[in-house]
Amino acid sequence: MEIPTTDDIRALHLKYAPDEAAFERVFTHCEIVWKIAQHLMSRADRGVDPELVRAGCLLHDIGVYRLYDADGRRDGRSYLLHGMLGHEILASEGLPETLCRFCSCHTGVGLTKEDVLKQGLPLPPADYVAVTPEERLVMYADKFHSKSTPPRFVSPETYEVAVGRFGEDKSAAFRTLRAVFGDPELDGLASEYGHAVT
Repeated sequence: MEIPTTDDIRALHLKYAPDEAAFERVFTHCEIVWKIAQHLMSRADRGVDPELVRAGCLLHDIGVYRLYDADGRRDGRSYLLHGMLGHEILASEGLPETLCRFCSCHTGVGLTKEDVLKQGLPLPPADYVAVTPEERLVMYADKFHSKSTPPRFVSPETYEVAVGRFGEDKSAAFRTLRAVFGDPELDGLASEYGHAVT
């Protein structure tokens, strides 16, 4: 499989971003997630393909652009759809399913068909769960930075509390990821980007 370069991925973001502000917010977030993943990979052999992780980190949120309206406002109510929308964008660009899945399988700590049906989520009933080590690492690294206004870094403790509102099984899934991949070092990135750690 040919993995797109960082420049190729940046060009895709520019193609779909509705404006410069949306591009800066989303692409910067994706770059930060890649830096977090790099840090996590640097501490131990994670058994992952680093180039695949790079592409997954840089592509995972491309579907967010489809949530912006003509006035540049992002539809927060439909945010859950961004993974599926990203999957559709990448598939339409001819990218392989291996890359498309980074979009549809990174939300929270994974959404199961049961989650979709039980919670009445606005998604086609299916499993949206990270399976490969690369998918799991991208999903995990993504938990530590938010595109909120203003953008911020999220500590492992804060994320565990937040995901816990969806059930103890989600907290347990996050603790498992944390045991596998470890805690990221966020202070240096927070200083570099000027985003607070909460």
